[in-house]
Amino acid sequence: RSVELVFREIVSACLAIQRPVKVAFLGPEATFTHQAGVEYFGLGVEYIPMRYVDGIFEAVDRRQADFGVVPFENSTEGVVSHTLDMFLSSEVQICGEVYLQVTHNLLSLSGSLRDVEVVYSHPHATAQCRKWLTSALPRVRIVDVPSTAEAALKAKEDPRGAAIASEMAAGLYGLKIAAKQIEDLSENYTRFLILGMYSEPPTGDDKTSLLISISDEVGALHRILQGFAQYSINLTKIESRPSRRRPWDYVFFIDIEGHRDDGRVSDALEQVEKVTLAMKVLGSYPVTRRRDPLDAGETGGRDEE
Repeated sequence: RSVELVFREIVSACLAIQRPVKVAFLGPEATFTHQAGVEYFGLGVEYIPMRYVDGIFEAVDRRQADFGVVPFENSTEGVVSHTLDMFLSSEVQICGEVYLQVTHNLLSLSGSLRDVEVVYSHPHATAQCRKWLTSALPRVRIVDVPSTAEAALKAKEDPRGAAIASEMAAGLYGLKIAAKQIEDLSENYTRFLILGMYSEPPTGDDKTSLLISISDEVGALHRILQGFAQYSINLTKIESRPSRRRPWDYVFFIDIEGHRDDGRVSDALEQVEKVTLAMKVLGSYPVTRRRDPLDAGETGGRDEE
């Protein structure tokens, strides 16, 4: 793991010498999305903070950024619906993924729980700490903000405020840790997607993401699943979302094992497309395996938010 980190920074620095690589992320600095970007790209790129997920998609779409990093799903709170919805209208491709283990802390100016009257954070971070907040701070007011780093900025300006954010945010914004590891579940991971304008070539261990629209009739979803089963393609995720075209009309986000250019996967996609109203391939990219930070001697961190 240590050697991997060294080589990641070498590659990152080499890319920066050729031409500065621009990466849009959900900012400001010290969000978990920022940490995910550093995990994937290293420090030798130019990071462009965006206040909302929409801005990340637009920056990549308009070539204002080479890549984007967006939160996609959390192991305890599920999918980040806003990210998923953006794929309905955007032409960006998924070209990678990052898993980070999320460790939340309560940060404030004083570092004392007695001074806290309001807690700022991203809604997903707040939800991941719901039990702790109910037990330790049952009467505080919860205020949603676009990111955990912005929550830290709010807490820096509010002597009676606190933020649910990362340890990195505490150091960056001059806050003290009032409580450590306040997430309700220790096995708390967030999956981030790397956005670009292309798909990665096959590596032999890949994943393909799809958006599928089907007709509202008996057996429609079964025919989709049967098409994948016919070619022994494993589905690793299926999620439904409103299509926004008309009430009660849905699309399905599906992850499958394999690359779109693999013969078996290509045949399966061709078969499935015949029984859909529409199918959009969002990208094929290398599978990323979750790492336990304890095995690598790290402290971890990840989500966002």
